[in-house]
Amino acid sequence: MSKSKKSKAPKATAEKKDAKPKAEPKAKKPKKVSALDAAVQVLATATEPMGCKALVEAMAEKGLWKSPGGKTPHATLYAAITREISTKGKDARFKKTERGKFAAA
Repeated sequence: MSKSKKSKAPKATAEKKDAKPKAEPKAKKPKKVSALDAAVQVLATATEPMGCKALVEAMAEKGLWKSPGGKTPHATLYAAITREISTKGKDARFKKTERGKFAAA
């Protein structure tokens, strides 16, 4: 008995489906302000240095920034501000006035 191999026929090329019209471009959303940028804006209008809890509350009241659901946004903000001060030095947007209080530079 001879074994016969099945011959493979070339696959038929799939016809292109009707091209769907591209969706209209979405309206550009305004860029979200970061917590640090919002803190700078709040401190620029503040008359005295503020703590991070007060900053977070003021940012939410003014509609600049709202915590995305974290439990300690004030601690995260504090860490970000101190990191900016330590890395940028004199070019930082913040200055530490006393323990836990910051002002705009």
